[in-house]
Amino acid sequence: MCLGIPGKVTTADRDDGLLMGTVDFGGVRKRVCLEYVPGVRTGDYVIVHVGFAITLVDAVEAERTLEVLRAMGDAVAAELGEPLP
Repeated sequence: MCLGIPGKVTTADRDDGLLMGTVDFGGVRKRVCLEYVPGVRTGDYVIVHVGFAITLVDAVEAERTLEVLRAMGDAVAAELGEPLP
């Protein structure tokens, strides 16, 4: 199963010409490519699919979705490599 998971951008920088950053998924932090969301800034929420941020999302919707994903447990752990706290 592949999920698009919402997370908050905590850092953004250029790495070999690509816009990269750290995204916090409710306690789990991963390095992701931000290149597909031009104009993204630290503090924005994005949907991440297989290591790529694919769209911006509203903070309230992101938090609501994270709550649903926490209830799904195993599916999220498979996608992120660890469960959401």
